[in-house]
Amino acid sequence: MQKKRPKHLALHLIKLPLPGLVSILHRISGLALFLALPLLLLMLQYSLRSTESFSSLQDILANPLLKLLSLGLLWSFLHHFCAGLRYLAIDMHYINNLKMARDSSKVVLLVSLLLTILIGAKLW
Repeated sequence: MQKKRPKHLALHLIKLPLPGLVSILHRISGLALFLALPLLLLMLQYSLRSTESFSSLQDILANPLLKLLSLGLLWSFLHHFCAGLRYLAIDMHYINNLKMARDSSKVVLLVSLLLTILIGAKLW
């Protein structure tokens, strides 16, 4: 039983299954939302302070780079929400085999991207 194991894993060669990718994206999107929370609360404060601060916030958010950032935060929220519903269904044993887990991963990615495109096109 003397197997030669690699000393260093080639992580770029490991193919992650789709449910694993959805899990990692769920964690990354949660972290992004957590880190963006102070900025989002500051934007809420400026939008509610006065009409002038609201219009200046609108002018700031008209920047294409900030629009792209807000689109990324929108996807982050929608993906985190959809994946959270998937994990809730798994915990309640509605998804109980590998095929359903893979199919639900595809649905999470598709729905989060479609909702981001629809809402982003409306807000852009």
